[in-house]
Amino acid sequence: MTDATFDNRDGFIWFDGALRPWRDANVHILTHAMHYASAVFEGARAYGGEVFELSQHSQRLIDSAKILGFTLPWNRDQIDAAVRETLAANNLQNAYVRPIAWRGSEQMGVSAQKTKPHLAVAVWEWGAYFGPEALAKGLRLNIAPWRRPAPYTAPTKAKAAGLYMICTMSKHAAEDAGYNDAMMLDWRGQVAEATGANIFFFKDGVLHTPTPDCFLDGITRRTVIGLAKRRGIEVVERVIWPEELESFEQAFLTGSAAEVTPLAEIGPWNFAVGDISMQLAKDYSDLVNRRI
Repeated sequence: MTDATFDNRDGFIWFDGALRPWRDANVHILTHAMHYASAVFEGARAYGGEVFELSQHSQRLIDSAKILGFTLPWNRDQIDAAVRETLAANNLQNAYVRPIAWRGSEQMGVSAQKTKPHLAVAVWEWGAYFGPEALAKGLRLNIAPWRRPAPYTAPTKAKAAGLYMICTMSKHAAEDAGYNDAMMLDWRGQVAEATGANIFFFKDGVLHTPTPDCFLDGITRRTVIGLAKRRGIEVVERVIWPEELESFEQAFLTGSAAEVTPLAEIGPWNFAVGDISMQLAKDYSDLVNRRI
């Protein structure tokens, strides 16, 4: 893993149909996405040279762009091929994968009808998102000062760059207070997710997770639900209120970056890093590494 900044690395980035040297993959300062957040992205992981659920990620990128009002001239198969080409060019087997699509610099102002859509794919080595000790000890979360917006106020079904502003602000507040991350509530005060991962709770043999009606129904989230059901664990998607958290025995996060990471604490509530969390973390690792 290099300590170089993300603009100063060796390697290649796929950019609008061709590989470019990493340091040359640049955009203009008046790119619409920089000023008006008209960008969508994906986060995926490659294990042994294969990106887990690659086509699902590529399709979600296309769908997210459509929600923001622009159509990508690349289809799912072409985006899949671009990702594989980028992995091969950088000679990486285990890597984080970041496709991003955005509106260009052909028009400045709120309107963007004349802008051209762009697409880039970058890959790099990236270990455990929360560090190597998180799986054993569990994470400490506080309660985010910002809430997930209502679906009638923001494009909550898109993995849109602009929606992550409050995630960065919330994560910074958590880290400044000595926590690993923050749990976000939604605009109603219901439990939603962490700043970049979905959340699950376990008690009395049942797994509970918030209904994703104002945040992403994550690809890893759906995978873990399938793994839990394979083990005969009942999974309930429902409204969860913060005051319920004191009754849960275990909790964990899921995401392409976070994978499956247990929680030890959320604000005043404590959880065991227990057998269900650890088993599902192992099951997920076995699945993505093709051991099951």
